[in-house]
Amino acid sequence: MKLNKKIELVFGLLLTGWLSAGAQGFSLVNQTLSNPTNEPKEVFPVPSERQMKWQETEFYAFFHYGMNTYTGKEWGFGNENVNTFAPTRKPDPEQWLRLCKKAEMKGGIAVVKHHDGFCLWPTQTTSHHCQNSSNKFAKETNIPRDFAAAAKKLGMKYGFYVSPWDRNSAYYGTDKYVTDVFLRQCFELSQYGTDQFEMWFDGARGGDGYYGGQGGTRDIDESYYYDIPNLRDSVHRVCPDIILWGLGGEARWCGTESGYTNETTWSMGSGLSGNENEWKWFPSESDAKATSHGWFWHDGESTKDSETLFKMYLETVGRNATLILNFPPDKSGRLTNNDSIQLCQLGDKLRKRFGTDLARTATVTTSETRSGGYYDAYKLIDDDKNTYWATEDGQKTATITLTWNTPQTVRYVTLQEFIRKGQRIKGFTIETTEDGSTWTRRASNIQTTTVGYKRIIPLNGNTGNSYGSGYKVRGVRVKITDSRACPLLHTLSVF
Repeated sequence: MKLNKKIELVFGLLLTGWLSAGAQGFSLVNQTLSNPTNEPKEVFPVPSERQMKWQETEFYAFFHYGMNTYTGKEWGFGNENVNTFAPTRKPDPEQWLRLCKKAEMKGGIAVVKHHDGFCLWPTQTTSHHCQNSSNKFAKETNIPRDFAAAAKKLGMKYGFYVSPWDRNSAYYGTDKYVTDVFLRQCFELSQYGTDQFEMWFDGARGGDGYYGGQGGTRDIDESYYYDIPNLRDSVHRVCPDIILWGLGGEARWCGTESGYTNETTWSMGSGLSGNENEWKWFPSESDAKATSHGWFWHDGESTKDSETLFKMYLETVGRNATLILNFPPDKSGRLTNNDSIQLCQLGDKLRKRFGTDLARTATVTTSETRSGGYYDAYKLIDDDKNTYWATEDGQKTATITLTWNTPQTVRYVTLQEFIRKGQRIKGFTIETTEDGSTWTRRASNIQTTTVGYKRIIPLNGNTGNSYGSGYKVRGVRVKITDSRACPLLHTLSVF
């Protein structure tokens, strides 16, 4: 018998045995590998989906408008006559948002109730609201309704500031205030749109006030008084993507009101820098005034120049925080001409300075690449936030090099981690070369430590005069010097 005939016979016998065994309860199964793409594991904590969408908003506006606009105060006492709210024209939230969109902002938050308890919508919880004013434009005012409609029309995100502290309500400090006033007001506001992205609470814990004519001082323990867990769950059922800022426990105050956060900023912990060892994802927001006086409009108000506003952007959005920049409408319910000029100029600067990503035309190489075929260097410049470059597990350092055939004028380098799997990078440096062989460190005076969602490095090391003439280079090199785990970057940009 020939050899091939023998093989056929043996194979036939084996196959008969297998089929017979299968009839007795055995079957063939496909093998499934546990991690076929070698996907990196998360480094906890990680953001929720709503926190992720909030972080991607990056830069948005604050609009402080209300009774204080007409009294000249910052914190009203709560005893103001409703007729004092007297707009000279019908307030125009669409104008507010339209101008801010020109500045490349992605959304806005309207103040609809401040500490004085005066509400800018016809609430069922109190008579202290705009439509009870005798002013004809006040009777037409419903800021939540009009603000939400304008945002949807312009394709922008929107949300509301509602003060937990209420210096007008006689119920403040009692359980009745929480159940019959505050929680109901938050629920009423949630009805103006299920796609809201942020509800803003401050940390005011009470003090003196009118309190329905009773006066006196009322202090509470905000850690339990407002019943935040119940509020958060209730609002999320209606508005699944909303972040409850401050007291809501889903995003934190950076710790200043100057449009500044630290160069080292973790998305967990508290304050300016956060803490890499905290267990809870708690990203940072910086709130800042774009005008010269208070949060509300005042006589003699002026607007900060666009270069100052750009510096704020670098020192917040460029340092792993979001920036909410306040532009207060005046007594006509509109932003001023000066606001309009500076907003337009700011937008021009952002588009000019960050409009052309030179990395897209570069050759990119890395010293380390994770196996699996999904994490190569090209993912850094493919303009896809859902793909990323990575190193192997345990490899916490790496070098990324961008080169061009012809010299490029560069001023900024932007890094973005794939934070869905946690914030990782703890240290990095940036170098450039003019000749392709000699490398010079840039921005050596800056703490190049954390990256997070976004880190923008002005190569001259000066956020106050960052644009300048730039550097003529043939290459940019980023060295990751330390990381909590294998680094993951989804974007490396050069401008």
